[in-house]
Amino acid sequence: MREYSVPATVRVGDEENLADAVYVNADERGSAVAYRRRGADGVWSEITAKEFADDVTAVARGLIAAGVAAGDRVALLSRTRYEWTLVDYAISAVGAVTVPIYETSSAEQIRWILSDSGAVGAVVESAKHTSLVESVRADLGELKSVWQIEPTGEGEGAIAQLTALGADTPTEEVHARRKAVRADDLATLIYTSGTTGRPKGCELTHRNLVAEVKTVTDVFPELLTEGGSVLLFLPLAHVFGKAIQCGATYSRTVIGHTADVSDLVGDLAVFKPTFLLAVPRVFEKVYNSARQRAHNDGKGSIFDAAAETAIAWSKAKDTGGAGLLLSLKHTLFDKLVYSKLRAAVGGNVVGAVSGSAPLGDRLGHFFRGVGLPVLEGYGLTETSAGITVNTLGAQRVGSVGRPVPGHSVRIADDGEIMLKGPIVFRGYWKNETATAEAVEDGWFHSGDIGELDDAGFLTITGRKKELIVTAGGKNVAPAVLEDRLRAHPLISQCMVVGDAKPFIAALVTIDGEALPGWLERNGKPADTPVDQLVDDAELRAEIASAVDDANLAVSRAEQIREFRILPVDFTEAGGEMTPTMKVKRAVVASKYADDIAGIYSGVKQKA
Repeated sequence: MREYSVPATVRVGDEENLADAVYVNADERGSAVAYRRRGADGVWSEITAKEFADDVTAVARGLIAAGVAAGDRVALLSRTRYEWTLVDYAISAVGAVTVPIYETSSAEQIRWILSDSGAVGAVVESAKHTSLVESVRADLGELKSVWQIEPTGEGEGAIAQLTALGADTPTEEVHARRKAVRADDLATLIYTSGTTGRPKGCELTHRNLVAEVKTVTDVFPELLTEGGSVLLFLPLAHVFGKAIQCGATYSRTVIGHTADVSDLVGDLAVFKPTFLLAVPRVFEKVYNSARQRAHNDGKGSIFDAAAETAIAWSKAKDTGGAGLLLSLKHTLFDKLVYSKLRAAVGGNVVGAVSGSAPLGDRLGHFFRGVGLPVLEGYGLTETSAGITVNTLGAQRVGSVGRPVPGHSVRIADDGEIMLKGPIVFRGYWKNETATAEAVEDGWFHSGDIGELDDAGFLTITGRKKELIVTAGGKNVAPAVLEDRLRAHPLISQCMVVGDAKPFIAALVTIDGEALPGWLERNGKPADTPVDQLVDDAELRAEIASAVDDANLAVSRAEQIREFRILPVDFTEAGGEMTPTMKVKRAVVASKYADDIAGIYSGVKQKA
């Protein structure tokens, strides 16, 4: 067993809460720009700290008038936008609890989260979201109000509606409610996918999140700082986005929002952030698009040489520094290539933070080498986002950094990563059994496998649990999809894949007993073996229908986009199944590595 701890550098008072920062900023720096908001015409306008506090108060007054009491849960279903942050802080200001829901969630997921949380209200973004909520409302006895951010027809949107509703509610009542919120009160209830069963609600208190905010601000003084700026585009329903939103507000870093990432590079060029946070897929796209553009322009050899130089220069930083020749090449390529890459993301980025999935050594060294250091960290919803992180002053590419101050990491005898500190959640909502299984003597069992070096840098080596994390940072519980797929009579076994990949896919085996009947119904010889049918159009169409049905249970980002029919079934004798008929994922992944690679490389399956 190994353990590494870092002494605390900040403290959280019993009376502190998330909403305090909004009003402290208004009192101390009321005229300073707090947000930049893009209008329908694409032009960015500025919102001061006082204006934001006034907006929060107006919405909070509306929530009070609507009957939202301290401790009540209010769902927030929207893409990343100014209104998300505004409503989130208004909920906190009245002592209520934000329940974020991904805007891509299915009706089934929305029903479960609203029902399990007992939400009394929901703020949604669009008519589509309103329709989804209304479609399951019959099952939601506690849901009283649904407000839609986007105006409907001649009507007003949620912000105007709540502002009007609270017109007669005294401002003093908002402040009285806010000051009554204590650090150990529940701040947000974030549902995270489990490997089996229903999603569980993670209870994060104001203490958890204020501790995260203060600690991360302390370790990133160059990134989260007054005068700096960040463009938020990750889902704010994700704890990573939420933590950075709150950290930027606390540190007075100017915040902008965009939900449309189709022209993210263009938005970054206009917004010119000093701090960038993203998932690995974003950095992969930046690299791939730059490389492809260079090759299309006949400058591929220059870019490739520049990339290798950047990687070599970064690696040399860890072994005494670059020699004269490498330094000269690096300086030359900085003028020819690297400066253009930095300009492509606005030209002002001091550093970036990546989480949710591994970035990989090569890209880590590449971006550090071009002057855009990407700092990888590690955390879960249960740890209020990052609990270990690399910093500009202490970065070990390939690792997820050291514990943040005030926290500890332990590697159990079986390799599992265990975590402890004030940002570790207080438990799962209405699930004492799951809480007891996850937290032991204050240590949270992460379910991930890792290694600690002597300097305290943590490296993730695997997952004890089966949760898949795509390259885009989306957590996907394979059991939900696999259970639905196996319900189809032709499907014997399946395994969902996609860890660190751009999308979700599946390996499927055919039920030998059901196959003859299907062959007969489709006019095919009854003795046709499966290995001659893996690319059969009719069989693929049959399996595709099962995939479509399974996809109804999950959000768009979790849906299966490709599948492969395997020529043989999984069996205990073959080593793919346990005696209790559970798929041995590592065995299947190794045995069918070529099939999995083929899915993501676009290689057509061959019979």
